[in-house]
Amino acid sequence: MEKRIVNGDIVLVPYYPNYEAALEWYQDKELCKQVDNINFVYSLERLKNMYNYLSSGGDCYYIEYCGRLVGDITLKDGVISIVICKEYQNRHIGRRCVENIIDLAREKGLDQVKAEIYSFNTQSQRMFKSIGFEHLEEDWYVLNIKR
Repeated sequence: MEKRIVNGDIVLVPYYPNYEAALEWYQDKELCKQVDNINFVYSLERLKNMYNYLSSGGDCYYIEYCGRLVGDITLKDGVISIVICKEYQNRHIGRRCVENIIDLAREKGLDQVKAEIYSFNTQSQRMFKSIGFEHLEEDWYVLNIKR
C-alpha cells in the first residue's frame, strides 16, 4: 500500500503500529460510543486487536491532516470504517477521505461499499447520505459504485 493524497491538507498514510497517537482518539467515550456502540474507552489491548483485524486483509490508513494524525479509515470486505478525533470533526475531512476510499474501492473493482452507522450517530448518517449512501437495513448504508 502507498500513501493516498486526498488533497493538499489530507493524506491517507498506510497503517503502521502507532498506538500512542491512535489511543488518544479512542480515549473519548463519546467517540467510542459513535464508532462501536460501547460505553467505555479503548484499552491498548483492544486498540491493538482492532488494528490487527482491520489491517489483515483490509486497506487500513491513518488520516493525516496538515501533518498531524487525526483518525483512521479502512476498506475491508467492502465495508468502510472511519474515525476522526473530536477536535477535527466537522471540517469535511471525513467526507473527503470517504470519497477517496470509494475511489479505492472502484480501483479494486468493487460494485458497492457499505458502512455500519448506528441509529444515534446522525452526524455520520448525514455525511454518508450526502455522498450518496442509502439506508439498506438496520444500521447499514450502501453505495452502488458506478465505474
